[in-house]
Amino acid sequence: MSIRTQFRKILPTISTTEQEALDAGDVWLEGSIYQGVPDFAALREIPVATLSNDEQAFLDGPVATLLDMVDDFEIQQNKHLPDNILNFLKENKFFSLIIPKSFGGLEFSPYANSTIVATIAAKSSAVAVTVMVPNSLGPGELLMHYGTSEQQDYWLPRLANGREIPCFALTSPEAGSDAGSIPDIGIVTMGEYQGEQVLGMNVTWDKRYITLSSIATVLGLAFKVEDPNGLLGGKEDLGITCALIPRSHQGVQLGNRHDPMGIRFYNGTTRGENVFIPMDFIIGGQKNIGRGWSMLVACLGAGRGISLPALGASVSQASFKSSAEYAAVREQFGLSIGKFEGIQEKLADIAGKTYLQEAMRVLTTEGLGLGLKPSVVTAIAKYHMTELGRNILESAMDIQAGKAIQCGPQNTLASAYVAQPIAITVEGANILTRNLMIFGQGVMRCHPHLQSMVETIHSNDKGADKKFNSILSKTIGYSVGNSLRGFKLGLLPFTAAASSNLAEVKPYEQSVNKLASKLAVYADFSLLVLGGKLKQAEMLSARLGDVMSYLYAAMASIRYYEKKLSAEQRKEAAPYFHYATRWSLCQAEKALLEFLDNFPSSATRKFMRLITVTYSAKMPKVNDDLVRELAKQAQLNTEFKKNLTHLIKPVAGDGNDINEQAYLAKMACLPLLAKVKKALRARTFKAGVKFSLTLDAALEAKVITGDEHKQLQDYNLKRERAIRVDEFDFDMNLISDKPDLKIAN
Repeated sequence: MSIRTQFRKILPTISTTEQEALDAGDVWLEGSIYQGVPDFAALREIPVATLSNDEQAFLDGPVATLLDMVDDFEIQQNKHLPDNILNFLKENKFFSLIIPKSFGGLEFSPYANSTIVATIAAKSSAVAVTVMVPNSLGPGELLMHYGTSEQQDYWLPRLANGREIPCFALTSPEAGSDAGSIPDIGIVTMGEYQGEQVLGMNVTWDKRYITLSSIATVLGLAFKVEDPNGLLGGKEDLGITCALIPRSHQGVQLGNRHDPMGIRFYNGTTRGENVFIPMDFIIGGQKNIGRGWSMLVACLGAGRGISLPALGASVSQASFKSSAEYAAVREQFGLSIGKFEGIQEKLADIAGKTYLQEAMRVLTTEGLGLGLKPSVVTAIAKYHMTELGRNILESAMDIQAGKAIQCGPQNTLASAYVAQPIAITVEGANILTRNLMIFGQGVMRCHPHLQSMVETIHSNDKGADKKFNSILSKTIGYSVGNSLRGFKLGLLPFTAAASSNLAEVKPYEQSVNKLASKLAVYADFSLLVLGGKLKQAEMLSARLGDVMSYLYAAMASIRYYEKKLSAEQRKEAAPYFHYATRWSLCQAEKALLEFLDNFPSSATRKFMRLITVTYSAKMPKVNDDLVRELAKQAQLNTEFKKNLTHLIKPVAGDGNDINEQAYLAKMACLPLLAKVKKALRARTFKAGVKFSLTLDAALEAKVITGDEHKQLQDYNLKRERAIRVDEFDFDMNLISDKPDLKIAN
């Protein structure tokens, strides 16, 4: 019995859907991380993402106008998006961000797509989801890549100008995220279409969670094709197929709605029973029967790498901006709450992770902008950026406390707090993404020989044994090299490479290289000892996936600091950078140690510790001094902070504007406030029961001038409005006759 045959008995076969997922997409930076040699040279050669003139004009024009039009609190009180909003989106091509200009679309970059969606999300989750879905996985992208020229010429211009609203139906009640199990079936048969007998399919489907289905005019549909009568002359089960069906087509049912957490985007069901469709409805035509899953997987980058991470970045920036401003303005016990260490700990965490979110958003869209479709990186971005968004938002809720839980137009967090779980469940729940996808796909895609080895093991070719032996020899050499490098860097950590020109970056670059070297060793031993069982050892594989993810995050942090910031900006950004990078590296190391602690083979565990010299945590941690420094920096009105919260566009009179006006007024009054407090400590005058009375007393005691008194009273009125929450009468009607901000004489 050959070695290949022995391996064949151990390793499970790969399903068709798994194989198609592995074959689709590209390997990018994650490949070098997995192999233990992170490619910092490639990282630094990536062109820096910027907005084109057209993209910036779209943000300054239609997007800004949209933000002025949107009242998210009003939207949440109603059942639908207002017609004027929906019409504005259609007329201004918000649904054609990715469609080529040759078909009437905007053809924006992934970075611009992400920025637009995230900017809208900061104002309204419902409107953002409505915009992002047609620009994510759906008919538009599938037609661009796989449609026939006739399909592209007909549908893409109509999608671009809003005449057609698309939706895409994949998820079935029984299948969920396992597309290979969808029960929706199309039976190949002859039928009547436009008065003629043509070859087609009788399709039966039952789909749920379909965004825009209630208002869609064209349905993208995934189903399995069967040919029991051999009309196509091949096998009976032909695989998953994607078709495009007009809403008006006889038998198509679109209409019943879900209610996703009360966030008023259109989400619902579609059904059909024995609906006959001609072969021309298949995206790409009859030749694409059975190619549906590979088409879908190849196009997942927009949803996983752009839209959903954009929502995470948006909620992070909204949380950071509002929390920093609130911490500076809100006072307790005579001090702004931002001076209390308990608040500082939360605020620093928000600030550092928001920096990390933006760094990951930029890097991921830069990769997609290269024309790549890195399935593992986009899964990393989807999982970690939506989870970080949830974590940051919870900390912001803690800081803003009572203000954060009272619904109304002034609340800048409530809608996002309700909507964040939605982003976490889309494109497969995050449990699935973390436990099965990141390392599950990464191990096959990123290992230089494993996929070829598995294919050869299950091959029936005559020369398979010889080919397998050659691949096995290379694999052994690769693993030995990993072990030697891991041992060297474990024993002599100072020998780790670092090519950065910035002294503060070099230790972090070395740390990324050291941790990646250990990851490569542990991945090799996992495959050697567990083999096919690693697929079921989800907690172990998830931890290895976490290591890949956090090292990618650390590389994103380094790139953003080096490439997106000027030397002057780095001074303000330094505490953000140190916090984000240290946190990422500590999380990666924690995952490695937990992997070792829980590896089932005691002997292998001991050997892995020995070969990598790993017995305790070594990464520099986020300490209290860094927390204090970052919390202080986060409350300053710096250019870097403005850039880091650039997705938030306050509109006159909304919650963000009210917060910002109070914050800016305080920043302008800091010297005056210090003067008043100094005089109070010297007992030059007595404090009043209210701050406004204290200011009057300060004016009377000539501590401040008349103009200074006016400026401080202006600040005080803005402060009072910022810390106030919305009120309703007994019948829950919003009371809008709140005091205005006019200065009292």
